[in-house]
Amino acid sequence: MSELARQIERFLEELRRDNASPHTVRAYAADLRQFLEYLSPPDLAPPAPAQLDALVIREWLGHLYRQRLNAVTLRRKLAALRSFFRFLVREGIVQTNVARLVRSPRTPKILPRVPDAERTNALIDRVGDGRLERPFPARDRLIFELLYGCGLRVSELVGLDVADVDPRERWLRVRGKGRKERQAPFTSKAAEALEKYLAVRAAQPGERALLVNARGTRLTDRSVRRIVKFYAEVLLGDPSLHPHSLRHAFATHLLADGADLRAIQELLGHARLSTTQKYTQVSLTDLMRVYDKAHPKA
Repeated sequence: MSELARQIERFLEELRRDNASPHTVRAYAADLRQFLEYLSPPDLAPPAPAQLDALVIREWLGHLYRQRLNAVTLRRKLAALRSFFRFLVREGIVQTNVARLVRSPRTPKILPRVPDAERTNALIDRVGDGRLERPFPARDRLIFELLYGCGLRVSELVGLDVADVDPRERWLRVRGKGRKERQAPFTSKAAEALEKYLAVRAAQPGERALLVNARGTRLTDRSVRRIVKFYAEVLLGDPSLHPHSLRHAFATHLLADGADLRAIQELLGHARLSTTQKYTQVSLTDLMRVYDKAHPKA
């Protein structure tokens, strides 16, 4: 095994020890092994970490760009390299985080697509109402109530344990990005859905997960995406709706009804207010659409 490959494996192992989410570990592993393959032509060993510089990283990003990868993907891969080199600096393997010397590709500002409040509530009210024959209607209803009612990321949703729920005070303990914890309130409708689900929850002995699958073990984020897509397609005829659409809807609808931007930032678990501010643009876009449609001089 080359020195670069060995250090990549050490870095991934540290991520696992630090309880990074499985999704993060998989993404970093894929990006860094792709970087390793690029630096490993046939019959040649890749350079040692100390031999890598910003020019090599720029050449790799250029190679990916020619493969028509979009800017968002390129930024993610560069972020993986920056984390890796930060580890190498901390371990004394290299002196400088050369990945930080490479500018991140600019991404186009694309506003999230958000269903309106009436459409969102109509969808959720029909989930688990008995009209569709589904194996776990109570669980599916709770999934929607928590995604929209709390603005959870799908990884936060599936990471919930039974012990993270306070039914009396209606609070959730949510583990967000970077394992940062926050408290999130949930709605009365979510409380009703929770009570109905817990009455029929069939989990394996000792299983801590709140949401479980047919085997009684923790539900995966992939399964939640499939569940949301199924209901959106069958009930709305919209297969493009995904769990993050409900998180976007949560923030946009709160903002439209006068909620403070800082409060929304706390509820979403955003580290930066600038991340939350994109929802103001969504609201302005909706406002202009109404104006253009309704004003006689528009």
